Amino acid sequence: MSLLAPEIELFSERVGLAPTSETLRVALTHSSYAAEHDCESNERLEFLGDAVVDLAITDLIVRSYPELNEGSGSLVRSRVVSEAPLARAAQALGIGDVLLVGRGVIKENGRERPSLLADAFEAVAAAIYLDKGFAAAQQFVQDCLAGELASASVEPAEADPKTRLRQWAEAAGLGAPTYEVEATGPSHDVEFIATVRVSADLVATGRGRSKKSAEAHAAQAAWEGHISA
Repeated sequence: MSLLAPEIELFSERVGLAPTSETLRVALTHSSYAAEHDCESNERLEFLGDAVVDLAITDLIVRSYPELNEGSGSLVRSRVVSEAPLARAAQALGIGDVLLVGRGVIKENGRERPSLLADAFEAVAAAIYLDKGFAAAQQFVQDCLAGELASASVEPAEADPKTRLRQWAEAAGLGAPTYEVEATGPSHDVEFIATVRVSADLVATGRGRSKKSAEAHAAQAAWEGHISA
């Protein structure tokens, strides 16, 4: 198994890693490809990368946006570290051109699916962290997402659905909402179904192509069906 040499050489140069990096290869291996070729997917790196991206953006907020307090800073961060901005950053890097995916994803032209791209971006951030350390990963993330952060900071008061629901629930003395997520469908076309619970009487579900998207839709459904109605 290998990535196309010219493409991976250009991409690895873009992200500052060696084209022979095994960590980078894993970061660019979607679970659909891994299942077909019995190799490691990028899911564990995505898990690590989520924390790397979160910390890098938090650092940039604290250093560059002194006007944002803890509350508004949290809202801005949640808007940046989400599927759509991460997918746009991945598209700008050309991750879709080098991402190893299974036959089903190729058949459905799924390389540019936002959930795949966002996950791969986090996995690449983790690969940089593992190969070159946090400082390099932090610089990579901040360079890629500085524009998204600048846009998100313009109107920080507009909360995303999960943050809005959590703030309401905690203010009402109900504690933080809890989420349960299940995956359905084949590996190349997974859909996630999220259930959010705030109390015995406030339960809602949502669907999405990623866990984050499904949770956001569930939170929005809870808000619209039980709170704002």
